[in-house]
This record gives sequence, structure tokens and C-alpha cells, in this order.
Amino acid sequence: MGHAGMAATAVRYLRSVGAPTVAEGPFEALPRPELRCVGEDERAPVDQGEFRRVLGSFATGVTVITAPAGDDGTGPAGFACQSFSSLSLDPPLVVFMVGRSSTTWPRIARVGVFCVNVLAGHQGELCRGFAVSGGDKFAGVEHEPAPFSGSPRLTGTAAWIDCAIHAVHTGGDHLIVVGRVRALGTGDDDSAPLLFHKGRFV
Repeated sequence: MGHAGMAATAVRYLRSVGAPTVAEGPFEALPRPELRCVGEDERAPVDQGEFRRVLGSFATGVTVITAPAGDDGTGPAGFACQSFSSLSLDPPLVVFMVGRSSTTWPRIARVGVFCVNVLAGHQGELCRGFAVSGGDKFAGVEHEPAPFSGSPRLTGTAAWIDCAIHAVHTGGDHLIVVGRVRALGTGDDDSAPLLFHKGRFV
């Protein structure tokens, strides 16, 4: 029995014993919490440099998020991204985070689809190429269209996940992008992934 069925059974039981099934009021609303930003004359609770240093102790995989060319004639889009994770099995969802100031994200948002390219251990230089702003990041980079989105699927990666944008949420100075997985696969040679730890590839 699902949640809806259990709820209906509970309501029928309460009615059979004469218990009220609708709350009777009036009720006083709880006070709203006070929300405010850190003032200009206040010290931030965590130093940004220390935040980066400590969080750098957490090793992450490295991906390149790509999207197909849009109608603006600028060609395909892509950027290097460490903030990527699986999110849900049913439905199949993944998530990545991107800075609000990113110039690549608006191009991905406009087409509504993307491909996550999980880089293999030998692709450090490829990652560096996608970590810079401007220029043609795909120059000399072998790729083919991903089956669902048509996003560039980079050659030689450890894995790829082809997605449609499912939702976008705010998260401080970043956006949290949720993708609905439409197709996925692994590399042909079962390569180990590229890892990033304490400011360098490992």
C-alpha cells in the first residue's frame, strides 16, 4: 500500500471512531525566523581562505560539462567542473554546481541539455584547457555527439552522462543544476578517473 492508500485508510478509521479529521482552530502561526546577511561591520563566520584549504582535503573527481551549439552561432559550450555528484536513482538524477558569474552557464541553460564527461587519469591537460575562460576550448579536442542531447562527448573519458536540465536552485554564489539522465556509458578501456586533491591532480 502506498502513502496515499495508507492516508485514506487512516482517515476512514478516524471517521469510524468519531475522531475529527479536520483541524479546528483558530491557531496562532509560529513566528517567522529572523533572516539577515552578515553586516559590513561584522566578521564573516568562516574565513574564505580557510574554507578553501579545509574543503580541499576532500578529493573529488573531475568532469567537463558540455552542451551543444545553440542558435547564437557561438558553437558548443564546455567548462571544467569538480562539483558533480549523483543525486537520485529513481528518477535518475545527477547534480553539478556552477558559479553565478560563469559565462558558459547561460549558454548551457539556453539549450536545456548537457553531457557530463568524467575525465580519465591521463586527461589533466584536457581539464586545464576547459578551466580557462574564452577561446575555442574544443580546438583539437576529439569528440562526438552524445546520443540524447547532441552535446560533445569527449573521446577517452572514463564515463559520460547525457542529461536534460531538470531543475536549477540557488546556493549562495553558485547555482545547483539538477539533470535528468537520458543516456550514459563508460569508456572503452576502463580507465581510472582523474582526481583533484589539495589543489592538484592525483
